[in-house]
Parts: sequence; structure tokens; C-alpha cells
Amino acid sequence: MIRFRLGSVVGLSAIGVPFLTLIAPSWLTLMGVGPSWSILWLLPWSLFAGPVSGLLSGFALGLSLDAISLGDATYAPFLSILGLWWGYLGKRSLLFQRGFSLGLLSWIGSIFVSLGLWLQFVLNGTVSPVTLFNLWSFHTLLAQSILTGLMAPLICSLLLMCFKNYRFLPSSNFSRDSL
Repeated sequence: MIRFRLGSVVGLSAIGVPFLTLIAPSWLTLMGVGPSWSILWLLPWSLFAGPVSGLLSGFALGLSLDAISLGDATYAPFLSILGLWWGYLGKRSLLFQRGFSLGLLSWIGSIFVSLGLWLQFVLNGTVSPVTLFNLWSFHTLLAQSILTGLMAPLICSLLLMCFKNYRFLPSSNFSRDSL
């Protein structure tokens, strides 16, 4: 008999984010750029768990993404800020758990993270100051934010539903026989 708990579901889904980033299915790309899987996981978790958990999860997720990337920029501060902000929004209102709101919040978050990474590249000297907002960064920002915003209502609502269903179960256990 297999038993699942909320912690194991959250842990397994959080470990899956860097793997999805590495695998990057080609059929889920727009102009060669995939969605921001970190935002698609962090948004429902922060809305569900609150600001402190969102902050810590964003930082841990940012560190795991920094470990698999080769650039000079870091994801950790921007994902932490988003986790904290989305956690406050989740504790204040249930209106942010609807499809349009999830898409809009993930779109804003994707733009925020992309602009933060671009700003780090500018400050590190990786990007030439003459062409501050060059074509590749605009292409990546636009494609990733559109794709993340379009995928968020489906993926984030499924994750939110999964997190909420585990919260209200007695001792949060499932057995294979009950499925």
C-alpha cells in the first residue's frame, strides 16, 4: 500500500521543476523558448502556503535553478520576492485562484524574473551598454511570458487543487486501493 503526504507531493513536484527546465519539451516551446516552470510551480504553492513558505520556496527553487544554469545571473532574489508577494495575495483573497488571475500573475512574474535576469547581465557587463535591450533578451522575455501566462490557468489550477485536496484529508494519506 502506497501512502502519500502533502510534504512528499510538494517535494516531488518541486524536484520536478529543475528537471522540466533541463528537459524543456520542444512541443511546449514558443519560438524556441519554453515556459518558466519555476513560476508555474511557485505561484500555486505560494498562494496555498502563505508568504513565509513562498519566500523560502522561491529562494530554494532559485538556488536549484542557479545550480543548473551556467550564467552569472541568479534567480533566487526574484523568485523569493515573487513567492513572498504571491503568498500575501493568497492569504488576503481567494479571487487570485481563478484562471484569469493565475494567468495574469504568472505573466507578471515571468516578466519580473526575465527583467531581473537581464538587469543582472547589464550590471555584470555581459550585455553591451550600447545595445542595452537587445533582440535576444526581448525575444526570450516575450516568448517566455506569453507561454507561461497561457499555461498557468491549467497547470496552476491543477496544482492548487492537488495541494488543497491533500490539506483536508485525515492524516493526508492515500492508498492505491482508494484510487
